[in-house]
Amino acid sequence: MQPIILAIESSCDETSASVIQAGKVLNNVIASQTVHQKYGGVVPELASRAHQQQIHKVVNEALASAGIQLHQLNAIAFTRGPGLLGSLLVGVSFAKGMALGLGVPLIDVNHMEAHVLAHFIDDPKPAFPFLCLTVSGGHTQLVVVHDYLHMEVIGETRDDAIGEAFDKAAKMMGFPYPGGPLIDRYAQQGNPKAFTFPHTSIPGLDFSFSGIKTAFLYFLRDNKKKEPRFEALFLHDICASLQAHLVGMVMEKLKRAVEQTGINRVAIAGGVAANSYLRKSLQDQVSQSGWDVFIPKFEYCTDNAAMIAIAAHYKFVAKRFASLSVAPLANLAIGD
Repeated sequence: MQPIILAIESSCDETSASVIQAGKVLNNVIASQTVHQKYGGVVPELASRAHQQQIHKVVNEALASAGIQLHQLNAIAFTRGPGLLGSLLVGVSFAKGMALGLGVPLIDVNHMEAHVLAHFIDDPKPAFPFLCLTVSGGHTQLVVVHDYLHMEVIGETRDDAIGEAFDKAAKMMGFPYPGGPLIDRYAQQGNPKAFTFPHTSIPGLDFSFSGIKTAFLYFLRDNKKKEPRFEALFLHDICASLQAHLVGMVMEKLKRAVEQTGINRVAIAGGVAANSYLRKSLQDQVSQSGWDVFIPKFEYCTDNAAMIAIAAHYKFVAKRFASLSVAPLANLAIGD
């Protein structure tokens, strides 16, 4: 059977739908939410309301652009978690209603596993096993990917995620939300060695980013006491130095993971995978250490339904369906 699956993503502030047929993603419709910009971060209640307003339009657009009729669908997939509970509920409820009305199976997808499986949307695709560094606003993890449906977390953050560190630092400098991409943009004109920041040392393969946020706050405060125009005068160097430090923290652990596991096939996933300095740092390892590196397209780094669709395809093939009583889980872990 060559399944046709509609996938829905609503874990945070992107409402997205995608249609996949016989393992080939046909489209990836995304509606972003701009309402959060004036608040400097995602407001959960506003996010869930925006999902309710957008989900019908996004799903209809995905079906229409794929040329697929409702009766042709073989399954409905949705993001079960992790994510904002109110946002997840919108997607789960919509998917359940469609599956029940059409009489087709329901497929629940782990958002973080989907980020990893985004590497199988287009060529080149990594062979198993491979290491995947998942970096986003809510997660930082090192994952050994044994196959499509078997993943093992070998390292993760003990507090904050790298994406949050980028966004919080950007907010301290007065950047609009989301500020992480702006740091990346300004950093490209700066000196990554202009300033240094303290290194948080955590045993093993785990990460910690809460300390660097505090250190950066004090760094700005102390330097502005000496020079009130410090940020304006050294904006590019500040961004470049901070970005190099944060990326250096994850690259150090990634190198250690390669050494410990003996796996030199390395991939990145999640929103921060779009960061240009992280991408360059990974590419440098190709020539320096002989790594086989896999970097997804930008559109598959941020939250999107195409990654939910490809994960759902492999679950459909394995006949791993969900019951209509399935509930969203805000803190769903890889492997659950």
